[in-house]
Amino acid sequence: MKVVILSGGFGTRLAEETGRIPKPMVEIGGRPILWHIMKHYAHYGFKEFFLALGYKGEVIKRYFLDYYALNGSMTVNLANGDVQVHNKRCEDWIVHLMDTGLHTLTGGRIKRLEPWLKDGTFMVTYGDGVSNIDLLELLRFHQSHGRLATVTAVRPPARFGGLIFDGDLVAEFTEKPQIGEGWINGGFLVFEPGIFEYLEGDNTSLEADALERLAADGQLAAYRHEGFWQCMDTLRDVQLLRGLWESGNPPWKVWEE
Repeated sequence: MKVVILSGGFGTRLAEETGRIPKPMVEIGGRPILWHIMKHYAHYGFKEFFLALGYKGEVIKRYFLDYYALNGSMTVNLANGDVQVHNKRCEDWIVHLMDTGLHTLTGGRIKRLEPWLKDGTFMVTYGDGVSNIDLLELLRFHQSHGRLATVTAVRPPARFGGLIFDGDLVAEFTEKPQIGEGWINGGFLVFEPGIFEYLEGDNTSLEADALERLAADGQLAAYRHEGFWQCMDTLRDVQLLRGLWESGNPPWKVWEE
């Protein structure tokens, strides 16, 4: 099954990083968040990726062009330029690096990939969010409901700590619980080719146009994911994800080394 990762946005809310690289290339644990997302899909057997590129797409292209050569050990003979690679370990992924326009909206990026996706069910997600969602269970849910599209619904992580009072004094700080938060679109979508009838061109927003129309037509199912999910919109989010990785047990790492 083919997986589309939307990787072309400007990432303006993360300007500290995206002035030089596209947001999917911001590193968590020495690897781009894009790599973490792809490892997640590959763990469940989904290994053919279409990266919908836009802003600074050349950085993502260069990363994958160099990926094989720069992973593992090597010996370089400086006299003749010969390179000998040792202990090469590399992912068995197929990665399609697709230019989808600098200013194209999310739905338009998917529309541009129609010739490669029109033959069957495919998956779509954003290039800036990680989760521990069971992707096979998501696919089974989608297939059992027989709709054109399924969105993964998640509860947004708390962004603000809470205060516990003792009279007029602050007794302690606490993380705001998620239980009161509403559900939002967390990405990790599954689509049938009929979705392309809801995508009109470059100016189509996946969220504001296509998904809303699908919902109105009764063609959008929602898979509720109660587990870990975290987007990377701000520098605070980056620091949170880096801290979780450095803890040695990041909750989105479902794969084995």
